Amino acid sequence: MTRNVVLGAIAGFFAAASPALSADLPVAPEPVDYVRICDAYGARFYYIPGTETCLRVGGRVRTEFRVRNFGEAENAWGDRDTDGYQWRSRGYLYLDARTATEFGTLRAFIESYITLTNASTSTTLDKAYIQWGGLLAGHNGSNFDFFTGYAFNAQIESYSDRKLNQVAYTMAFGNGFNATVALEDRSGREENIAFNGTNQTYGGTRAPDFVAALGVNQGWGQAQIMGALHQVYPSAAYNGLAGRTEDELGWAAGAGVTVNFGGFAKGGAVSLQAVYTDGASGYGSTGWNSRITDAVWNGSSTETTKTLNIFGGVTLGVTDTVQVNVEGGYHDVDGGTSAYDFTQWDATANVVWEPVSGFLMGPEFQYRDVDYSRSSGLNDTYELYGTFRLQRTF
Repeated sequence: MTRNVVLGAIAGFFAAASPALSADLPVAPEPVDYVRICDAYGARFYYIPGTETCLRVGGRVRTEFRVRNFGEAENAWGDRDTDGYQWRSRGYLYLDARTATEFGTLRAFIESYITLTNASTSTTLDKAYIQWGGLLAGHNGSNFDFFTGYAFNAQIESYSDRKLNQVAYTMAFGNGFNATVALEDRSGREENIAFNGTNQTYGGTRAPDFVAALGVNQGWGQAQIMGALHQVYPSAAYNGLAGRTEDELGWAAGAGVTVNFGGFAKGGAVSLQAVYTDGASGYGSTGWNSRITDAVWNGSSTETTKTLNIFGGVTLGVTDTVQVNVEGGYHDVDGGTSAYDFTQWDATANVVWEPVSGFLMGPEFQYRDVDYSRSSGLNDTYELYGTFRLQRTF
């Protein structure tokens, strides 16, 4: 009896152990889909696993201390309820996805950032577009804009730098020459429409702006000529005051050139651009004084505002880690009636130190002078701004 019990216990032990022994046998590993480097579009692109789409992920962190206008009173420091300084931090996210197709590269790009200024937070979708060959659709920089600054231009700017919804087609002719036609959202180019001393608004959107540009980009630099048509479409309130419909067709034309040169550790460049507008002041600058208009009621009809804008700058890579930027602009405004005439001068200078690739810091100083017409009843003024920025791009 005892022998039977022992034999039964041994048999039970091996029966229980057999599954564990089977589990110890080698098993073929699951296939691993490693991330592959994609070198077709430059550095830092990787294939999205399981696809033939290349993706690049990037980011930026920026923080800056901004001294608001401390020029002629009444300035930001003379008004007790206005912030004399702004402490701003931003976090950027960049996503760039590209796929090769038989019709050209299919690209989707996103640039977004979150901003904290003092205690206020905001989120901005700066760019979001689809590009397929020469076709681009979505939110991107205007095809009219050419020179958009060398300096930070942290608080004011003298050029036009507008990002807006658009659909555009660019044809490349070879040897660096190209032509672009585009429809762009009118909303981003609207300025005031004045009636008897009060600012009125635009009515609802009806027609997008039409933009065309011809450019060249070669080793010596680049150049562009451009034009735009813009619908001046006053609100129902404005037309009610005027007693009739007062729609106008505005336009803008411009040309710019950038020339590269050597003689410094990292070379340099100089840019110059001129823009004339008639009923489309937003194409002359995105840094206007608040007195700017697109059109003014002159007592009997609506008169479009005309502007002449000349601006540019110089950038100098004085050492391998230090860059100096100086730029400025002149803007002359014929506001339809003399009460809305004024001239505006802007100047910006900064010094940028980049001790490590992608990490930069430096101070910036900005000046603006505004001279109003005598009939405006406003006093001429000047503004001063200062900024210190630190930024890391990765």
